[in-house]
Amino acid sequence: MLIPMTPEEATAVAVEMVNAWNQRDLPRFLEYMTDDVEWDDPAMLTPAKGQAAVGQFAHSVLQAFPDFEYTIRHPICVAPDGSRCAVPWRIAGTHVRTLEPPGYGPTHRRAVFEGVDLLEFRGPRVCRIETSFDVLRPAEQLLAMRLRPKVGSIQGKVAVSIQRARAFWLRRVRKIRTTHPTDKNE
Repeated sequence: MLIPMTPEEATAVAVEMVNAWNQRDLPRFLEYMTDDVEWDDPAMLTPAKGQAAVGQFAHSVLQAFPDFEYTIRHPICVAPDGSRCAVPWRIAGTHVRTLEPPGYGPTHRRAVFEGVDLLEFRGPRVCRIETSFDVLRPAEQLLAMRLRPKVGSIQGKVAVSIQRARAFWLRRVRKIRTTHPTDKNE
């Protein structure tokens, strides 16, 4: 059950939690979360459940990206009852050590990208974090390669061919019937 706060209290918790993260004060960062907090982030293999798992993820990020900085892109949008908020952000960091898990090796390249964290509160503490961002943006920056092929390029044509072959296979193997709006059998 979500226990509401005032919008001002919810904003203060979000700001203080980010400040603790940026100061590398993980014990204080975790104090803003419930014991059973759940954090779902595209950078994680599976959602982190509980303070220990969240702390481990935060520690691994700060180890791999020692200059990691989380900047709030105001305004923080808070539900009228203070039970949840959306925190738009910009993250920047240089990948200088292995990211464990999953074991991504350092590229010594810097990534800067934007996203949003949706925070849910139980009393004055965060019980759930849902992070959303375009994972290809930092991947392209860290790998120094384009992962989204340009339309009409050879890479784009190969990607479309692979997708079409996969779609054909799925329709046949899984016996999924597809129809077209001009199909006269409907």
